[in-house]
Amino acid sequence: MELSLRYFVYKCEGFLKKTAAARYISTMLRFFIFSCLVVCAFGGVTNLRRPRFDGRIVGGEGARIEDYPHQLSLLHNGFHLCGASVISENFAMTAAHCTDGRYVSDMKVRAGSDQINSGGTVHDIEEVIQNEKYSNQQLDYDISLLRVSQPFVYSSTVQPIGLPPPAGPGEDIPDNSAVDVSGWGSTYEGGALPEQLQHVIVHTVNMAECEKSYGRLSDVYEKTLNLTCPICLIITTFAFQGDSGGPLISGGIQYGIVSFGYGCATAGYPGVYARVAAFRDWIKQHSGL
Repeated sequence: MELSLRYFVYKCEGFLKKTAAARYISTMLRFFIFSCLVVCAFGGVTNLRRPRFDGRIVGGEGARIEDYPHQLSLLHNGFHLCGASVISENFAMTAAHCTDGRYVSDMKVRAGSDQINSGGTVHDIEEVIQNEKYSNQQLDYDISLLRVSQPFVYSSTVQPIGLPPPAGPGEDIPDNSAVDVSGWGSTYEGGALPEQLQHVIVHTVNMAECEKSYGRLSDVYEKTLNLTCPICLIITTFAFQGDSGGPLISGGIQYGIVSFGYGCATAGYPGVYARVAAFRDWIKQHSGL
């Protein structure tokens, strides 16, 4: 990217240096682009190789927190960043790419509300336990635990979600199972985040098909699909890009964490979720659950 910008500066300067006024503009242009490079170098924590969900649930419908009392909003500097879920009085769970490179002091979680900016209770985060094998250069081990400073108080709007036992690929949830995904995502392409929590019912797809779809893109995808044993979702009957870090549930059990996908509900590329059952030993080690 830096080389492309330098070429852009070079071409612009060749044109602008024709006048004295233009030389001033050229100088300001160089300063502006240099500033952009600094921001990109030091301010961005998202790796460009990572094709993420961008917080869209297209085709979903409004949901009440009483029906999804495990749902949390992970806040960064006071604004909704990702979804998360209550798993005990002291712990929440989200995706590692939501916490990677961020200061604990800048993050909080909102519990007990289906409104993105109000209601419920806001909890400070005491500790982020990010999977030690996670790397933003790849897509593996996309899970983090959040230890909250003030315990969650259980009520009709705040409840823990159940976790599956340890299991291998295809052993925890069958192919073509109906699952429920919730979060605060745009209800249409290019739309603003809704105030109201959204949810959508989707179906899991055969793992071999998922590997075939992403394996043809790059070795990074293929390696990820083999290592973390994710859940894949059919996207031909709905348009979904999800709320990163949010829960995928069925029958009161969280089977997946929104992880990554290719494009905006691109045909032939199912949405991919970190398989919670693959991390049960790791979760128990760090939370006791």
